[in-house]
Amino acid sequence: MAIVDSLEAMLTRGQDSALLRYGLGGEYLNLKQYDKAIEHLRQAVTLDAKYSAAWKLLGKALADAGHADQAIKAYEDGIRVAEEKGDKQAVKEMQVFLKRLRK
Repeated sequence: MAIVDSLEAMLTRGQDSALLRYGLGGEYLNLKQYDKAIEHLRQAVTLDAKYSAAWKLLGKALADAGHADQAIKAYEDGIRVAEEKGDKQAVKEMQVFLKRLRK
């Protein structure tokens, strides 16, 4: 948990950012602490609504936590954002994940 502790300490010091929240969300997801992962990833996309990687990871966290409907919404929003940015790889990945969820 050393990485999580370091990132949480940065947050406590007021260094909040979309990138920091993305990092925390990813680390908590790796630890299978889905509620914390979702909380930080939602904050990441709140801080930067055009952060397509955060949308993708939010969708994964929601899906892994068993919230399929919310994951579908996150992927749909993420695809829209990625398309607007021209982030073709993120669009393709999220479309695959979305297709799997809809089966």
